Amino acid sequence: MKRLYVCSTLFCLTVFAQPRSSPKLAPELARINQNAAVDVIVKYKQAPTDFHRANAERLGAKFVRGLEVINAHHYRMTASQLADLADDPAVEFVHADNPIQAASSSVQPDYGWVGSLNLPSPYWNGAYDGTGMGVAVIDSGINGSADFNTLLLLSRVVYSQSFVPGDASTADAYGHGTHVAGLIAGNGANSNSIFSGYVVKGLAPNANLINLRVLDKNGATTDSTVIAAIQRAIALKSAYNIRVINLSLGKPVTTSYKNDPLCQAVEAAWNAGIVVVVSAGNQGRYAATSGYGTIASPGNDPYVITVGAMNTNATLDRGDDKMASYSSKGPSPIDHIVKPDLVAPGNRILSVMANNSTLVNQLPTAITPLLSFLLFPVDYFQLSGTSMAAPMVSGSAALLLQQNPFLTPDQVKAKLMLTANKSIPAAVCPAGQSCPTQAYKMTVATDPLTGATYKTYYDMFTIGAGYLDTYRALNTPDVPAASLSAASPSAIYNAATGTATIVNGSSVIWGTSVIWGTSVIWGTNVLSGNSVIWGTSVIWGTNTASANSVIWGTSVIWGTSAPGSEGYRLALLGEQ
Repeated sequence: MKRLYVCSTLFCLTVFAQPRSSPKLAPELARINQNAAVDVIVKYKQAPTDFHRANAERLGAKFVRGLEVINAHHYRMTASQLADLADDPAVEFVHADNPIQAASSSVQPDYGWVGSLNLPSPYWNGAYDGTGMGVAVIDSGINGSADFNTLLLLSRVVYSQSFVPGDASTADAYGHGTHVAGLIAGNGANSNSIFSGYVVKGLAPNANLINLRVLDKNGATTDSTVIAAIQRAIALKSAYNIRVINLSLGKPVTTSYKNDPLCQAVEAAWNAGIVVVVSAGNQGRYAATSGYGTIASPGNDPYVITVGAMNTNATLDRGDDKMASYSSKGPSPIDHIVKPDLVAPGNRILSVMANNSTLVNQLPTAITPLLSFLLFPVDYFQLSGTSMAAPMVSGSAALLLQQNPFLTPDQVKAKLMLTANKSIPAAVCPAGQSCPTQAYKMTVATDPLTGATYKTYYDMFTIGAGYLDTYRALNTPDVPAASLSAASPSAIYNAATGTATIVNGSSVIWGTSVIWGTSVIWGTNVLSGNSVIWGTSVIWGTNTASANSVIWGTSVIWGTSAPGSEGYRLALLGEQ
């Protein structure tokens, strides 16, 4: 940045010239104070070497760590030096090291999620419990608990490492990662006694856990930190048989998944043979779009399994289950990827508690009451959000891989989507309307704190392929053609006809003539081939002020603007 001096006979005024821009700089970097230190992810055209690092350091960059899994380095430098760094012919792009947040909130307990997964009680004594499978929990850490021990009292948290800058502790200071880990692999040891009225188990209660801490005590992290953890999980795959990565976190989508370094990292894990499960986000109440187009990154990546949240209504009966109104909906911003891929229980979920963590200290009402000791366990904590739904799918994936270790990530994804329940019984047809398909049906949620009501329609951008059915997945033959891709398709809107078309892109499994037609995967959420249907009052039609003003408008989903940071703040969620 150049410094100019404008002088008069009385004084000289120092003027700072505008910084030089570059097409290889992320747009958000231009808004940073040019004198400020900034963390960036520099993507190179080839695997970076010491030579590339030396070139950056000559410009004043401080090397933080290598992110070779995406051919990148993490640097800290003055913002005014960024354009000079981008001028390096070896540099492909300079990304901002964007903030990421956990995707959960605290509410009241829900003791009904086991039944909602269609897992009969004999299942817990069945052949599949996750034995031998490694699941990497990239989160806020995992605290020790009897629920994570073997029968010989050895910990099933077989590896721990912190990537939080300046904090080497792998303990869960925030209280989120322990909860997530319990949903995946808790064995219920602390609740399996004569004093407990309910045994709190994860989906794969004998799986091994790889604890890769990225979230700090406030549940915050950055792109580079998560990428470093993903890179480590890939490196540890063989040593700990890591077959699944759980990412219950996200950030607003600001660029195409093809250009997002976090999305590139999850694809690297996927290509390494690891199933990557990601929370969809908690912005289903975003008013400007009725929650549509709020899928968070890296859940917008077509390869990963993106999971939305269901509300079990605190019962074992699936018949009263409904979508959680806060669960983010597709299509993904910018790329219009059809998301989420499926939904799973996520509202008011009970799991292992991290004592003295931020969430536990701030939200003591979410702790199982001591007075309930004779009925319920006391070492557990309730949280809500798509953060809780994702580990349901991660645990289910571990079971499928235990059943058949030769399944590819694409086969696991396809099988879970194929066997997902396509119909949500709690959804009903609005009064006075015709509902020829599930996509027209709806439920209404009321926020107990504000009294506000939220309508949720059951289209493919809300429930994806349907409601996770682990039992059915375990008892359905494996999908064929291991080499095929299950990448989620994109949607293209035709304003002339008022319809959207599913475009398969690189996906082969979802093709209409290869393995299954789209109607098999998404059920009645798809009508007449590739024409996607929604309720007329939601996205377009007579009840919409302008047919293109909500979802398909150029200034909302398909355009350059996205839900603001205010909309991405996690709120305390009541029963909804």
